[in-house]
Amino acid sequence: MPLLDIAKGVACAVIVGHHLARYGTMPAGAFAVMPGFLGWLAEDGRLAVQVFLVIAGFLAAASLAPDGMLRADRSPAARILQRYGRLAMPYLAALTVCVLVAAFARPWLGSDDVPASPSMGQLLAHGFLLQDLLDYESLSTGVWYVAIDFQLFVLALALVSLPAMWRRAPAAGPVAGRARWGAVALVLGAALASLLLFNRRADLDDTAFYFFGAYGLGMLVFWIGRATRTSTWQSAVALLALTGAGALLVDWRSRIALALVSALLIAIAQRRNWLSLAGRPDFAMPLQRLGRISYSLFLIHFPVLLATNAVAAAWGPHAPWVDALGLLATFALSVAAAQMLYRRVEARPASWRAVAALFAALMLSGMVVSA
Repeated sequence: MPLLDIAKGVACAVIVGHHLARYGTMPAGAFAVMPGFLGWLAEDGRLAVQVFLVIAGFLAAASLAPDGMLRADRSPAARILQRYGRLAMPYLAALTVCVLVAAFARPWLGSDDVPASPSMGQLLAHGFLLQDLLDYESLSTGVWYVAIDFQLFVLALALVSLPAMWRRAPAAGPVAGRARWGAVALVLGAALASLLLFNRRADLDDTAFYFFGAYGLGMLVFWIGRATRTSTWQSAVALLALTGAGALLVDWRSRIALALVSALLIAIAQRRNWLSLAGRPDFAMPLQRLGRISYSLFLIHFPVLLATNAVAAAWGPHAPWVDALGLLATFALSVAAAQMLYRRVEARPASWRAVAALFAALMLSGMVVSA
């Protein structure tokens, strides 16, 4: 689905720009050159995460329960372990790089921008995606999303598994139909609870319940796209739009508005068979490639940002346009680093031997830095 890759590429570029505009010494100088653009990135760029949440939910539904009922090709435990392995390999590699680069950058940059030397407990919590739940300081900007993505996947898996566990008959006939609609109803209910309750409580923003509204919209959009009758599809999309609009009437949140718009646009694109983007123009290809490496780019750009800002700080006083060029160079270097991380780690088949080796590398890097 190249169109989703393009959407991920654009969203990831905005998120990286958001971090470039907020961390290090260069944004202060570059602001004089492009104040409007950098100000928008610094303030609203974080909202692009909602696009990732909706797409992640869409793809989760396609993978776990394309017909509304859990696929029986793997056990839930195997799926959870597989998901952890796929997320953890590039994540652990990028965290190792970040721990080492932070040690290099720490003398040149302020403590607000550079994570402190990690403790063993902090490293272990990050390795198991528990850092926010255990109240550890983050080792890299944005890694909270990896933990939330994993939580969301587990929650979605639980919701689509429950109806299948309740039924006692073979997967056919009216019982299978009830199980299928039961999974959709559970996801809809959880999404409503998130939109109306959990997403309005900032103290829950380190749990999947806070973000499941956007994720659930993506799951529902995938199932709506399976409708064969136009009238059924139109009614389902209208219900989805009314659900989102109702949540916004209760409490306006820009993040939920963007998630709702993203979900509705994907629903339309899916219905019109635009996701394959047949005959796509040449200018779309770079964005599609950027979308494919978006996870690696999301993970690796922060250590690149630390390194370039440390070099700029060590250079001494310079003109604002130098900082502006430095931000552009940081983005380009981040993309290059992401391509390497994608080829060397993310694109390779996940294995427990590789996960264990990368986990050990993270722990060793922390020990070296602490020593």
